[in-house]
Amino acid sequence: MSNSVDRPVILAMTGASGAPYALRLLQCLLEKQRPVYLLVSKAAQMVLQMESDLDIPGRPAEMQTWLSEYYQADSNLLTVFGREQWTASIASGSHNARHMVICPCTTGTLAAVANGNSDNLIERAADVMLKEQRKLIMVVREMPLSVIHLENMLRLARAGATIMPANPGFYYQPQSVEDLVDFVVARILDHLEVEHTLVTRWGEAPG
Repeated sequence: MSNSVDRPVILAMTGASGAPYALRLLQCLLEKQRPVYLLVSKAAQMVLQMESDLDIPGRPAEMQTWLSEYYQADSNLLTVFGREQWTASIASGSHNARHMVICPCTTGTLAAVANGNSDNLIERAADVMLKEQRKLIMVVREMPLSVIHLENMLRLARAGATIMPANPGFYYQPQSVEDLVDFVVARILDHLEVEHTLVTRWGEAPG
């Protein structure tokens, strides 16, 4: 384990399909007592309504309270920032988070970060992670991928980002949609250095 085990993880949700990945990741991080700085784009809020049966409020303070209660987490573990809350600590390289995950990541967000845009707090936080040479994981959810998408991924990979498309495996014989979600979340947790037992690893006996 790294010495960043108690530092916050920045989790940003954008408007691509794949809200269950983000919700499961948030749940796992809170269960492991990892502080989370959460960012939710306007489009992501719409996707949340479409892909889950949760009635999550849109205002940051209300969302923070609702999610903390829903996951039965210590209220001090979760902080929800507004989309243009430029006074948020994560807008500066002086903040103490060492990991950021954009999950799911739209190709629009991918392009914005690849080109150094900072038009909202999600893009600014990602830009900070790159300039400070910290861990930025982008869980891209799109298919097929155009040359533009692929070039943006290559540019970001060269800048130090980890490109992790939401592509579940099947060697462990998943039995449900939840199993497929857990596969992707497990790989993200591996890169965050967070211990888990979500799936059977390659070469290990089931159970």
